[in-house]
Amino acid sequence: QVHLVESGGGSVQSGGSLRLSCVISGYTRTRYCMGWFRQAPGKEREGVGDIDGKGITWYDDSVKGRFTISQDNGNKTLYLQMNSLKLEDTAMYYCAARREYFCSYYDPGARMRETDFADWGQGTQVTVSS
Repeated sequence: QVHLVESGGGSVQSGGSLRLSCVISGYTRTRYCMGWFRQAPGKEREGVGDIDGKGITWYDDSVKGRFTISQDNGNKTLYLQMNSLKLEDTAMYYCAARREYFCSYYDPGARMRETDFADWGQGTQVTVSS
């Protein structure tokens, strides 16, 4: 059975940094597409970015240049380094797994699709204050 467990959330001031982690267990593959999503209060869940088995990343325009996704396949851990955090980054952050080596292709300006990902963690809260 696949399990994804996020950690690293917390409260931080605007302009600060946080690093989220997601530990994956139960997969037979060693490399696959993984992604991060977030959901702010009263809003729909939206994609932050993803990384495929080759380590190629894609980011939503709202976080490009500020967030970095990486993965440690030896430990089966996915990371989200968040820098220059803004108030609008406040949300519950979820990691997700696609069970395939490659991620879906998204046109520039497009949004990640939740339906492209099969497994989800429970989320970790990130709160950015002024």
